[in-house]
Amino acid sequence: MDLENLTLTKAKAAIEAKELSCLELVDSCLKKIGAEDGGIGAYLEVYADEARHAARKADGKLATGDALGPLEGMPVAQKDNLLDSGHVVTAGSKILEGYVSPYSATAVSKLRETGAAIVGRTNMDEFAMGSSTESSAWKKTSNPWDLSRVPGGSSGGSAAAVAAGMCVAALGSDTGGSIRQPASLCGVVGLKPTYGRVSRYGLIAMASSLDQIGPIARTVEDAGLVLSAIEGHDRRDATSVDAPATAWKRRQDLKGVKIGLPKEYVEGISELPMGPAIEAAVKTLEDAGAEIRPISLPHAPYALAVYYVIMPAEVSSNLSRFDGIRFGKRETDASLKDIYFETRGKRFGDEVRRRIMIGTFALSAGYYDAYYRKAQEARTLIAEDYAKAFDQVDLLVTPTSPVTAWKHGEMSADPLAMYLADVDTVSVNVAGLPAISIPCGLVDGLPAGLQFIGPKWGEGKLLEVADVAERAFEFDRYRLGE
Repeated sequence: MDLENLTLTKAKAAIEAKELSCLELVDSCLKKIGAEDGGIGAYLEVYADEARHAARKADGKLATGDALGPLEGMPVAQKDNLLDSGHVVTAGSKILEGYVSPYSATAVSKLRETGAAIVGRTNMDEFAMGSSTESSAWKKTSNPWDLSRVPGGSSGGSAAAVAAGMCVAALGSDTGGSIRQPASLCGVVGLKPTYGRVSRYGLIAMASSLDQIGPIARTVEDAGLVLSAIEGHDRRDATSVDAPATAWKRRQDLKGVKIGLPKEYVEGISELPMGPAIEAAVKTLEDAGAEIRPISLPHAPYALAVYYVIMPAEVSSNLSRFDGIRFGKRETDASLKDIYFETRGKRFGDEVRRRIMIGTFALSAGYYDAYYRKAQEARTLIAEDYAKAFDQVDLLVTPTSPVTAWKHGEMSADPLAMYLADVDTVSVNVAGLPAISIPCGLVDGLPAGLQFIGPKWGEGKLLEVADVAERAFEFDRYRLGE
């Protein structure tokens, strides 16, 4: 059996048919990590013994005739900004070096309660600030399709681990595209749920009104399974919503589905390298029965600017707690002022310091109304544009990223160029909507992603449509590295 390209759903079927054991599946992932992660750098820490224990426990249940839960015994990974009791968590930053989680994030607890075999924590941009996983304090992560290129970010480690077959699914977090963009660059599926569907309790916050935890997997069906395991109301998260659980069913075509194509996202795309792949994907949706309608989101061009005011403002507030007193390492035991300055100055990376300064400026006296308040007003207009669009169509479709994976170091010296890599994803977070990225083809041998955006609590329709599209695109005919 080809374990390397096994999806979560196919692995479950093989285990239930007694063609494979959970331990064999976990061991295959651990073997893959040992053989290839030295070049990829997806993992910061591997929990081999714990993962094998969970797998043996699942195999024991099967041996006694008990049915397994959806994720029981399945090797999954989690991003390094999710607390996991008794495990180190650093959010990719030296300021949290050696910090051990005192409790677990709700999403992690739910995974463990299902019996999932968590194989380790994955690398990320420091405090989730980046689009390439190059700002991690610990190491860079490479794209399994081409080790000279980035995997995207900030959940680059999770996306790379799934793409390389080092787990069957992983958790990431998405503040402005940090699940969807690396999924696009690595040729896997990334789902960003509606804000409030998955508890943020135990997620090290970057920007609290934008952050959302979600799955990265090989297929739409797999992503849906993981979402079902982690979603639900949590009284420990004040922004968690008691919404109906996601329900969806497999359909054979897209007849009767109205999909909007926002002109602001596709104008001039035919002139870009990504253009032919996106245009072909949209044509495939039409061939599957979907009605494609041109739509306008008039305030979409402001989304990136709005995001890069609101997000740094919340960053400056959320990261004020990392002061060398309460968490992680400190640089000196001199005066209180020296502890603050030395620790934050030396242990925060360049991108983190940059965003703290931008955010502090935007919130400072005399500038709050000019920047932060105006950004929040524009945020409302962006959300209203989406609401009006969903009065006319069921979903929207856009590119996930304007580019495929770029070379390591190609954008590192130009923060603005890196920020522009988020242009297709940030408005979803600004409006609190669900979205999914699926691979739709190759551009010069590298994966390209197509993004579906839904109305609030519309994950079911998203999964149904993306599942049909995934089968129509037949991306699984491509094999990593071929």
